[in-house]
Order: sequence, then structure tokens, then C-alpha cells
Amino acid sequence: MRKNVIAFIIFLFVILGYFTITSLARVVRSDWQEPLPINQADQKYRLVLITQDIDTPFWESVIEGAKEQAEKDQAMLEVLGNYGSNEEAFLQNLELAIHSKVDGIIIQGLDTDEFKELTKIKAAFYSIPIITIAIDVPMEESLRRTYVGSNHYESGVKLAEQLVEDMGEVGKVVLFYDQEQYFYQLERQAGIESVLKKYPEITIVPVETIDQKEDITSTTQDLLNQHPDVDGFIAIKSTIASGMVEEISRRRQVESLAIYTFDDHDDLEQLLIDGKLDAVIKQSPQEMGRLSVQLVIEWLNGETVPLDFDGYLTEIELVKATDFDE
Repeated sequence: MRKNVIAFIIFLFVILGYFTITSLARVVRSDWQEPLPINQADQKYRLVLITQDIDTPFWESVIEGAKEQAEKDQAMLEVLGNYGSNEEAFLQNLELAIHSKVDGIIIQGLDTDEFKELTKIKAAFYSIPIITIAIDVPMEESLRRTYVGSNHYESGVKLAEQLVEDMGEVGKVVLFYDQEQYFYQLERQAGIESVLKKYPEITIVPVETIDQKEDITSTTQDLLNQHPDVDGFIAIKSTIASGMVEEISRRRQVESLAIYTFDDHDDLEQLLIDGKLDAVIKQSPQEMGRLSVQLVIEWLNGETVPLDFDGYLTEIELVKATDFDE
């Protein structure tokens, strides 16, 4: 009886061993690979687009262009952003993307030491290409592969030339800028000043403010008290424009002033239509999104290596209040 039990156990092990070996052989001979997650099965690259201002029409257009190109190139694109400028959350999103080891990062540049450390050290460690979009950070400070967006210096030049055409070659012009002047704002300011300084009878009044409604209002009040004879305003950062115009309207007829800014914000078109702004520099956000995805994929495929360190510039256009006249 005992011999029969032992024989049965041996037979059982032989059968199990046979099926184990044949199954293993089928796996070895096959081209089997671990399946990808469902949402990545047909997508070659994982890209991330990161912005601080996800809820503005400008960035909605950037995202739309990026998604269209990602779908065309069969890439997975995730958008990370926050509602309203939150630098801490923005940097956390960048760090998250880096540690996730994505294939490429497209990001709104932030001219801070923390941003530069993440891009120069952590992203470089994982060999993740970074493209700055709309707002640049100098390549030598961030090690970004390239920049896609407007030429901010030329934007400043174009806006200042329009101001001189409207106001004339004599007057007092306020340059309103954020207390935290980032690289792109400095570029705009340099372009504006390069034009205005050609005219000896145009006086430039530089004014800085904190980008908060209360501070913009109080700064504008103080400015108008000190310079009641001002003739023109340029808001170098567009988020300053609406609060500035609102306070000017309480003290002066805005139609008698020359007022200009750029199109990074969401309520400027209505100010143009109402005649409270004379002109705005309009950028090409959808093209920025499309081109940035195209370029990072070309780099990953080895088609465009290296990318142009000087950047890929998208079109700018001067939009005037008179363009809305019927």
C-alpha cells in the first residue's frame, strides 16, 4: 500500500513537471512582452505640459495646440497646472514630472533659483529634455533644450513704436512692471526703452508694484498724485493692466491717455473694445503648444538634434482698439 502511494506521488510530480517545462518553453519561444497600461498602449512617448495659469484663455489655447499635435504624433500628453499663480504648487508639479521619468517636459519658464536647480540638476540627471514655452529662462541658467514663444524684446519695440505714433514724440510715459521682474519682462522693458530713448522729449517714469489688486490700485493712486501730467502707460506684465486701468478711470478720462500692454491675461479684449486700452501685443499661443510638442518629439526621435538654443519664435501681432470699431 505504501509503495502505491509513493508511486502515485512520483507520477504526480512527473506530470506537473512536464506541464511546467512545456509552459516555460512556450513563453521562451514567444515574443511575449509585459502589456502596457491601457492609456499608453498605442502611445510612444509620455510628455508633460506644466503651467501656472491653466485657467486663462491664453493657456487654454496653448494646451489645445499641444494636445492636437500630441494626438497626431501618438504621444501621451498630461497637463499639470494650477488656478492662479502658485509658485510652490508649480515647482511641485515640475518635480513630480521629473521623478515620474517622463520622456519630455514642456513648461512655462520661471526665473527663480528653485526652478533652475530642478531643470539643471534633477531633470538633467534623468536626461529629460525640457522646452520652455511662452516665458523663457536663459539656457545657460536652466539647461533647457530650447524655447518656443514670442520674441519679447521685439514685442516691446512694436508696442513702443505704436505709442509714439499715437502720442507723439513729446510726453511722459509710465512703465508699470511687477516688483519681481523676470527675464521676459526685462526683455520687454529693454525693447520699449530702446525706442523711447530715441526721443529726448519723452520722459520715462519706471514704476514697480506687487502683482496684487490692492497694491496695483494704491501704486496707481500714488503715481497719479505725483505725476498728474502723465500722457501714456505701458503695463509690462498684463495682469497689472486691468487694475491700473480701473484706477486711472476714477481719476482721468482714459480716452485722453495712451495705454498699452501684452495679451497674457483674460480680460484685455473687453478693455480694447471699451476703448480703455489703445493696443495690445497679441501672441500665438496655439502655435506655441503645437510647435513645442512637435520639437520635443523630433528631438526624442533624433530628427532634430540639437534643437536651436536661441529658440523658435512664434508670430506676434499688434491689435488696436480701432480694430474693433464698426
